[in-house]
Amino acid sequence: MKRSYSNVNYKNIPLFKDVSEEDWNNWKWQMRNAIRDIPNLEKVLDLTDDEHEHLARTLGKFKMAITPYYAALMSKEDENCPVRMLAVPALKELHIDSSDLSDPLHEDVDSPVPGLTHRYPDRALLLVTNECSMYCRHCTRRRIVGETDDDMETRNLEKAFEYIRNNPEIRDIIISGGDPLILSDNRIDYILGELRKIDHVEIIRIGSRMPVVLPQRITDNLCEIIKKHHPVYVNTHFNHPKEITAEAQVACEKLANSGVQMGNQAVLLKGINDCSNTMKSLMHNLLKIRVKPYYIYQCDLSEGISHFRTTISKGIEIIENLRGHTSGLAVPTFVVDAPGGGGKIPVMPDYLISQTEKRVVLRNYEGMITSYTQPSDYQGHVKDNCEYCSDESLVAKDGVAKLLNEGGTIKPQSLRREIRTNGNGKH
Repeated sequence: MKRSYSNVNYKNIPLFKDVSEEDWNNWKWQMRNAIRDIPNLEKVLDLTDDEHEHLARTLGKFKMAITPYYAALMSKEDENCPVRMLAVPALKELHIDSSDLSDPLHEDVDSPVPGLTHRYPDRALLLVTNECSMYCRHCTRRRIVGETDDDMETRNLEKAFEYIRNNPEIRDIIISGGDPLILSDNRIDYILGELRKIDHVEIIRIGSRMPVVLPQRITDNLCEIIKKHHPVYVNTHFNHPKEITAEAQVACEKLANSGVQMGNQAVLLKGINDCSNTMKSLMHNLLKIRVKPYYIYQCDLSEGISHFRTTISKGIEIIENLRGHTSGLAVPTFVVDAPGGGGKIPVMPDYLISQTEKRVVLRNYEGMITSYTQPSDYQGHVKDNCEYCSDESLVAKDGVAKLLNEGGTIKPQSLRREIRTNGNGKH
């Protein structure tokens, strides 16, 4: 069945019935009028007595902010509406699971200067604000986002720019937060401009949920600013097909028409999108609005979001139902952002069954098993004659890739056998 995009009807919501179209389409009005308390939420949703009590308790610890636009997408009656679950606090957030971590991705640990995380060799994460237009209930950075609605001070930004200047291996900067597009146009122009002054910064990426929760923010002027500093990529964060509205489509197409390549980073969430068919619909509709499915994330081990987590096997099942069953353009990479700062680890179904020096045995999405005959005369790449292998900036310096290039061994610290040999009980 073909699904059409529908405009958001806000006039039938008591809280917004007198709002002019001009105000509704003004992103600053949307920000000023975000729903932050129970009395205003009750003018949008039918809350049960239990929900009212649970909200009061949860808001004692975690903030709520829902843009009027996103509030208009929520079902008034259905508390299991996926859009509603993404926006409205739940009592389950107060449960701290034994596996929960305050900073599961070690972003603070890998931060050489305030607001900058440098984990991967050639890229760095720049957190320019702690504020968002909406506080998503599954946020992985809830330790900082919403605690204080602060932007990164200029003096700390300058420290970050100086660090990037002094580390020429950094060629890719991801600007995130909070939501960086909450900043003023002038501030965004300043940050992009300063990064563009650094010769070795080749790529700038912006991570923003604004096209989803506040598409009015994607103005013509903002697009012109971004266009000045290309190549700039924008990764956004649609989690459910219901989030793809006519307004979201306009926002994404504005960015795309300004030369921005759009990607989507969904999070696998229990009760929201842990369904292969829901995910397939999401990916298809993203491509219609010129957004390339990029990642599906396994839900992180952040405090207070364990009720959203699924098994990793559910993510593998979803990829199994996408790969081969739909266009490759619609198949993102399923990743686990490893606790302890291990970074993104791709996880997928097993398509390689076995191998010898002569053949590789593979299976396809249908279950057909086939073999690929390997060349008998392949000698391998000769690095001495390759101009790219002599470029040190391209050579892998860590992990298994380094072992493949140079040989050697990677050992865990504190191996028991080494402690036995070299410690108090040495042989």
